[in-house]
Amino acid sequence: MQKLLLVILLLMPIAGFTQTSYDLPDGTRMQAYLAIPEGLDGQAPLAIVMGGGAGDGRIASGTFESLGQEFVDRGWAVATPVSPNGQSFFAENGEKVRQLITLLKTRDDIADGPVLLGGISNGGISSLQIASSHPDEYLGVVAVPAIANSSSVSNLRDFSVFLRIGSEDQLGWGSRYESTVSALESAGAQVNALLVEGGGHRVPIDWDNLELWLETVK
Repeated sequence: MQKLLLVILLLMPIAGFTQTSYDLPDGTRMQAYLAIPEGLDGQAPLAIVMGGGAGDGRIASGTFESLGQEFVDRGWAVATPVSPNGQSFFAENGEKVRQLITLLKTRDDIADGPVLLGGISNGGISSLQIASSHPDEYLGVVAVPAIANSSSVSNLRDFSVFLRIGSEDQLGWGSRYESTVSALESAGAQVNALLVEGGGHRVPIDWDNLELWLETVK
């Protein structure tokens, strides 16, 4: 009976989940996974959650179903963009994320105003770089994990960053934990950072602490 229940739960669709193509103002098209919390009374705050690697459809889908769904369960509208060109959301692709946000905020069920950025691996790095360009447009960044240096982040005075990096990160990011925190603080960010002992590249998230942090940025 328990096995049957597990199978049923695994086959249930994610509430409010859609995959949509958006025509951006720059003339390009971007796909994104989008979910709106069930039973929404009013408008939900928007979180953009980006995947690692090249941010392709497979990675975006996996990121949405893990980290993204956790935010949906906590009352956030979540969009996970799919890279339109096989590259992560740096530079020009970061600007496409901003254009996507503009389109999403025209929906009646998504709140206007600053947006939360989040990401895993390259998605975390992208979140920090996008925020550095226009910090007034964002509530904060959840980077689990990300790395940064003084040339990749700037202009983050009093900006909130939640950072988690695994001490056993397979890419060696654990050894860059202190320099990343230093770069963010030098840029003016208020950093809630932790080197997670024993954590790998997909670092486990302490949701109790993250929820407390989210309350401060909302």
